[in-house]
Amino acid sequence: MAPNLRKISRSPLKVKTAKLPAKKLAQRAPQTPLLAVSDSRCVPGLPEPQPSAVHRIFLLSPANVSGVRAKLILRENATFPLALRLRDGGLSLGESFSFISGLYFRGKLAYARAFAQPPPHAQGARGAMVITACGGLLPAETLVTREDLRKISSASVSLSEVRYRIPLERDARLLADEIGARCEVVLLGSVATPKYVDPLLKIFGERLLFPAEFAGRGDMSRGGLMLRCVQSGVQLNYVPVATSNRHGARPPKLPPLNKVSRPA
Repeated sequence: MAPNLRKISRSPLKVKTAKLPAKKLAQRAPQTPLLAVSDSRCVPGLPEPQPSAVHRIFLLSPANVSGVRAKLILRENATFPLALRLRDGGLSLGESFSFISGLYFRGKLAYARAFAQPPPHAQGARGAMVITACGGLLPAETLVTREDLRKISSASVSLSEVRYRIPLERDARLLADEIGARCEVVLLGSVATPKYVDPLLKIFGERLLFPAEFAGRGDMSRGGLMLRCVQSGVQLNYVPVATSNRHGARPPKLPPLNKVSRPA
């Protein structure tokens, strides 16, 4: 860990890594989200990120934890495997949000893991960083418990909510310093409203990009589009948030998604 990053320790979330026993994780002091997880892992069966001269990380908008699927996984008496792993601190934030959100977040996470190319010098940055309601930016690999998930999702994602905006701006500044001026930052989330764009744009400026194909699409269509890109190994077209058209007409319906065979 780089010495100049040791001073960062203000995150309210008790984040954990897979290398630590789950029963001891809840007793750990709060850690900095950018420095508290293991290396990114590609989704099994998906292509490894290809070497690129362009360094790029992705910021993923959060899942809504007020829905039916969130209530299922957060129930105290839930006994299905993902809920049990969440109870014991063995489920990552990315997996949790993928279950809660379904297609949209699953597509974002698979896409980011397939195409991210973080700078090699940025030891604290990961390819898929998740925007949270009041926990700032967290790597998708961060292990969480039910208590953690409730805590980082307990505020409203709104610019008027200081519990959302201040941690996000704090971690975005730390991330900007860590990745340097040459790394692109791609927002995988809504760019039609200011709730993500405004705080991020003033920190990342022209480096903040979004997929041009997102304009005019709903959440489900975006999720399906990204999964198709992962299958084909072809990335979307990234354009600057500051100067590009973020609205558009609804595009044609996507063709059926090819089923990926799973090993027995």
